[in-house]
Amino acid sequence: MAPIIQHTPSDWVPVLMQAAVVIGFVVTVMLATHYLGPKRKTKRKLQNFECGIEQIGNARSPFSVKYFLIAIIFVLFDVEVIFMYPWAVNFRELGAFGFWEMLIFMGFLLSGFLYLFLKGAFTWDRFNQPEGEQKA
Repeated sequence: MAPIIQHTPSDWVPVLMQAAVVIGFVVTVMLATHYLGPKRKTKRKLQNFECGIEQIGNARSPFSVKYFLIAIIFVLFDVEVIFMYPWAVNFRELGAFGFWEMLIFMGFLLSGFLYLFLKGAFTWDRFNQPEGEQKA
């Protein structure tokens, strides 16, 4: 029989000391850079900067959200594919039950993909172009 290990609150002292040192270091560095750093505020330095390109027009103009929709769909299906790795590693141990379970999972995954395809979620020019943007 394994011996019972007793944990006391003093076991947490090293962890709390390290947390205090880390928090103290972060606060010290942030305050030091704020108070000791240069304070040269010019009109050019306070302007918005985006990838080296000069700002033209208003940044709040409407644009198509199609890119974000595709990104969310990609993340969704990517996460679904990640669930297949543990199954592939343990394929032999899971046996026939694991095989049929994965087929059902793949059926749900492919039905979602088919639904999105039939709804036109993968068609780029389905949505209207934002104002001021011309079709190429």
